[in-house]
Amino acid sequence: MVFEPVAVGDPGAGQVRLKQTAVGVNYIDVYHRNGTYPLPAMPNGIGMEAAGVVEAVGADVADFKVGDRVAYSAGPVGSYADARVMAAASLVRLPDSIPDKIGAAIMLQGMTARYLLRQTHPVQAGDWVLVQAAAGGMGLWLCQWAAALGARVIGTVSTDAKAELAAANGCHHPIVYSREDFVARVKEITGGAGVAVVYDGVGKDTFHKSFECLAVRGHMVSYGAASGAPEPFALSVLAPKSASLTRPTLFHYIATRAELLANAGDVFEVIAAGTVKVQAPIEFALKDAAAAHRALEGRSTTGSIILIP
Repeated sequence: MVFEPVAVGDPGAGQVRLKQTAVGVNYIDVYHRNGTYPLPAMPNGIGMEAAGVVEAVGADVADFKVGDRVAYSAGPVGSYADARVMAAASLVRLPDSIPDKIGAAIMLQGMTARYLLRQTHPVQAGDWVLVQAAAGGMGLWLCQWAAALGARVIGTVSTDAKAELAAANGCHHPIVYSREDFVARVKEITGGAGVAVVYDGVGKDTFHKSFECLAVRGHMVSYGAASGAPEPFALSVLAPKSASLTRPTLFHYIATRAELLANAGDVFEVIAAGTVKVQAPIEFALKDAAAAHRALEGRSTTGSIILIP
């Protein structure tokens, strides 16, 4: 990745130009950089999420004006920038109570947690739920929100410090997988029943063991692949438990303006209510995006990472 000047230009019809104040860093950015999710052309910008201020408005834009604070988590890629032109339909107005740095860190993770918990597998009170990487940015969202829905939350973490963090954020049963067999512990915790759903954003390292943690008719939700793509498997693997497998993507859940506003509105609401408490994100300068990626891929961080232009 290189840091270089580009021409931004003026917004066209239905567009606004943003002065970006904070940029979110997410694992999808790594996938774009390393080719797991190929970009349409090279060289290309990366990044899906940011917050900023509207500094110019194109024709046919009714929802925003110059000076509005906004955030987004949407294509096209290219949020690693000081300024950019975006479709107005992709933006949401940030509430006054949410600072830009928090706004840049919550859109992708918050909206992903919302659709995973409320739509992909609607969590019910009393459900056993397993969250892989429970102390990461997504994990903390899932644990807190699932607990608020009345779920009994189990989470995997790599260290005792991360176990403490997860426990303080809704994870009732943190498992330190570096020294414990998490499959055996899940079975012990659930009295042998297994969990109703596994939310797995790790991928290759946990995928097949996650299946072993499911209850009969359990739901495996594979929403990421931080450790790499899982190996291919026979469909018959699902049969012993009549299990189901889903590989969802956020952008299919916010495909319309109404869906985007409903999802983002729920995210802002759970923050305002204190249901989900967002850690202060780890900050890197925009020019140091490569260092931010190394930290993210090294699994040395907890919570979210942002870049400051």
